[in-house]
Amino acid sequence: MQVGIDSFATAFTKDAAGTAGDAATALRQLVERIEMADRVGLDVFGIGEHHRREFLDSAPPIILAAAATRTARIRLTSAVTVLSAADPVRVFQQFATLDLLSAGRAEMVVGRGSFIESFPLFGLHLEDYDSLFAEKLDLLLKIRANETVHWSGQHRPALNGQGVYPRPMQNPIPIWVGVGGTPESFARAGALGLPLMVAIIGGETRRFRPLVDLYREAGRRAGHDPGRLQVGVHALGYVAETTEQAVEEFFPGYAHAFTKVGQERGWPPVTRAHFNALIGRHGALLVGGPVEVAQKILEHSAALGGISRISLQMDVAALPHERLLNAIQILGSRVAPALRPGEGTTA
Repeated sequence: MQVGIDSFATAFTKDAAGTAGDAATALRQLVERIEMADRVGLDVFGIGEHHRREFLDSAPPIILAAAATRTARIRLTSAVTVLSAADPVRVFQQFATLDLLSAGRAEMVVGRGSFIESFPLFGLHLEDYDSLFAEKLDLLLKIRANETVHWSGQHRPALNGQGVYPRPMQNPIPIWVGVGGTPESFARAGALGLPLMVAIIGGETRRFRPLVDLYREAGRRAGHDPGRLQVGVHALGYVAETTEQAVEEFFPGYAHAFTKVGQERGWPPVTRAHFNALIGRHGALLVGGPVEVAQKILEHSAALGGISRISLQMDVAALPHERLLNAIQILGSRVAPALRPGEGTTA
């Protein structure tokens, strides 16, 4: 199983009102964390995309490009690229350039996003939420397969044989589909034969099994090799020396962040009882000591019929840089080996 980290480049101030200097420091520290992930042998690092004050990830390929020149083996991906609000030509060009800079380590996870700020920001209509994504994914895949492209659609001017450059080192460059809980999204990814990244940030992980089965069945019906139908999980998590330490460090920032989001979406405030349920055996959060986190990941994989990648999003709790570096070190040296056959663990 591949083990990685996703980051939303959280601005590390509780009111997200820090100075430009604070933002610059946060981005430099983020690149340092990607370097650490590479150094301790993690497989992948993903950068999300948001257009909100509390995040610094509105341009993921730029952050990843900065990391590309300072890392050697870790794969660099978006988590996710909000394709509905982007031009597929530019997305392909940016990630092809990243692929060249990184000597073939670029990937992208494309999705519709869980926030809607990008729609008015880029002059798009929310009622086109799904059709924008479906059409732009179709174009992106055509660009990946063809140097010159003939294509027409509803939301973007046609391409009539124009070339799209540069071409990436990888052929094809990996494109995953990021999904939440919409059955149609799972089925679409399966029908296209694309790897699936499932965002499971609440509830019980096992409840996603019917949707993962739908993905695999759609892929089978479309005639795709089952080996192509990879499933990854994006989960909120944090690892420390002990479960008690991980919980006490992670909970305050997590509760603050999700209570704030809940005010926008009509959710109740986060309580310790709710958090305790989420860090329990079947809950979605991966928070604990290295042995506990590794075991829970294996149980979640079994519940979903097997996964090939797990990516932890740790900076949701706005933890200090030093604690995140330590968590990355533990994840790479003591959790990841337990998830890779033949490596064992020193946890």
